[in-house]
Amino acid sequence: MQYPKLFSIAAICTVAASAVFISVLGAAAPAKPKPLSSYDPQVKAVLAKMTLEEKVGQMTQPDQEALKDESDIESLFLGSVLSGGSSDPKEGNSLEAWTNLYDKYQKRALKTRLAIPLIYGVDALHGHNNVIGAVVFPQNIGLGCTRNPALVEKIARVTAEEVRATGIQWTFAPCVTVPQDIRWGRTYEGFSDDPKVVKELGEAAVRGLQGPDLSNPLSLLACAKHYIGDGGTTFGTGMAGKSPLDQGDTRVDEPTLRRLHLQGYLTTIAAGAGTVMPSYSSWNGVKCSASKQLMTDILKGELGFQGFIISDYNAIDQITPDYKKAIEISINAGMDMVMVTERYREYVKDLKELVKEGRVPMSRIDDAVTRILRVKFAMGLMDKNRSQLADRNLHKTFGSAEHRMVARDAVRQSLVLLKNEKKTLPLKKTVARIHIAGKNADDIGNQCGGWTIDWQGKSGNITTGGTTIRAAIQAAVAKGTQVTYSADGSGAQGATVGVVVIGEKPYAEMMGDRKTLALDAADVAAVKNMKAAGIPVVVVLLSGRPLIINDVLAQADAFVAAWLPGTEGQGVSDVLFGDYKPTGKLAFAWPRSDEQLPLGTATTADVLFKNGFGLKY
Repeated sequence: MQYPKLFSIAAICTVAASAVFISVLGAAAPAKPKPLSSYDPQVKAVLAKMTLEEKVGQMTQPDQEALKDESDIESLFLGSVLSGGSSDPKEGNSLEAWTNLYDKYQKRALKTRLAIPLIYGVDALHGHNNVIGAVVFPQNIGLGCTRNPALVEKIARVTAEEVRATGIQWTFAPCVTVPQDIRWGRTYEGFSDDPKVVKELGEAAVRGLQGPDLSNPLSLLACAKHYIGDGGTTFGTGMAGKSPLDQGDTRVDEPTLRRLHLQGYLTTIAAGAGTVMPSYSSWNGVKCSASKQLMTDILKGELGFQGFIISDYNAIDQITPDYKKAIEISINAGMDMVMVTERYREYVKDLKELVKEGRVPMSRIDDAVTRILRVKFAMGLMDKNRSQLADRNLHKTFGSAEHRMVARDAVRQSLVLLKNEKKTLPLKKTVARIHIAGKNADDIGNQCGGWTIDWQGKSGNITTGGTTIRAAIQAAVAKGTQVTYSADGSGAQGATVGVVVIGEKPYAEMMGDRKTLALDAADVAAVKNMKAAGIPVVVVLLSGRPLIINDVLAQADAFVAAWLPGTEGQGVSDVLFGDYKPTGKLAFAWPRSDEQLPLGTATTADVLFKNGFGLKY
């Protein structure tokens, strides 16, 4: 997309935002992305000027927190930096601090001989979730229950705008995993256990993040991950002593791998995703980051992927204990950029030596750098007439009411009504008294889950803004209605109705794997205490996966699966009070017991609720 040169950056962003939002709202058909290889003439001209040191630098991505000296950006010609899940500015997690951090590093990159800008990566998985005040959307498992690609695209577009407000141009999303064992701690990062749902919503996320044209100043580079089979690992093959499933081995034949786990890549690559991240996990004993078959033969060859492959965080370290050998294996297999975090100096030295020793051919280096530069040209990063610093005019809409309304609507559509006896729901706003209970009723951290401010997430007031479910109910009721609260469900006697908000505390990869999916004893007790008051009881479950709920379900008059809804708790109260009637449908099968696990897509087990189940009022 070309703009008149007399436009300021602020004006360009305003025009761009308007154009993309019109597309998202359905006024125009999605544009077919321009092939990245179309930039090869410009790429070749730059590549011809580059030294081996500059080429290897482009293939290097340390964590900014691990930089031993900021001048390494210049001296090593680094092509990228990232902020991992808890890698924040030293000054704190504010919008201003993040923007200053990006500008500081980008200014250094622009001082290099060829002035090739950095591309900065971050895990913006459900909004710009590292930054205080950002809108935090429902996790993907909830979005899968909406079955609404237009909504997912709109969420991704808002996320893109909030990330670009900090200058950052790249998110490691969408995750197009197809989890087959919900004991896996990353289940909530997947839209569904059904590849058909993942195909549709993953494609929509890429369209929203990148927009119709990567050169748009509001486009955010997408990264389809984790290629491939991350959601299909066999229980007990994960990280020894840490996780029974995470980073494990997916033991399936190739037709099964393609049928279940490749589908999301077919659509995200067709939609123009500029990067792909291989999984930590293995396929039949071979690390994905070491597989030439997966990265070169299938992804780049068969699927025609023209962007670049970025490794996961220190993933190549797991290939073999000999670090230099691990680099050789991964680069020759097709890895283009390596997320090396702390060992970046060693990696640069080793890769240069491997080239000089003839163990990594220069043709492989040139292919990797060509792919990286294709993306940088496509994004307008190589445009000398365009500022590569953050557009701080975008701060005006960061965390705005309009953005929060998109999130609130997403919460409404993600909720699944599993039980509603005697028409307990919707609640009336004019009842005499509502008693609220449960550890998750008034906890914004639990409501958001993992990958929120901290890598693993955190309970309590994590200062992201937003509204807890308790506060949302309090704000929704009529003036004369009393709202009382106790964490354990006590004191409910005399109330008209009780609402108990139970479920999991935040977690992310590794720490989230569980052998049993039983509810916490405190959650069961809170529901029991509420029921003992002899009043109708509504249970709202916040979780990153289906849990074993049989006993609690039997005591509940109404039961709502609310997943991990994010900052906008009003979306939950909207459904509870009938301002929005429930439309969500389960994206995963719901087990009766741990003994039924793993279920997977093709389960024939007598489950508690089937994939696709969801009641209406």
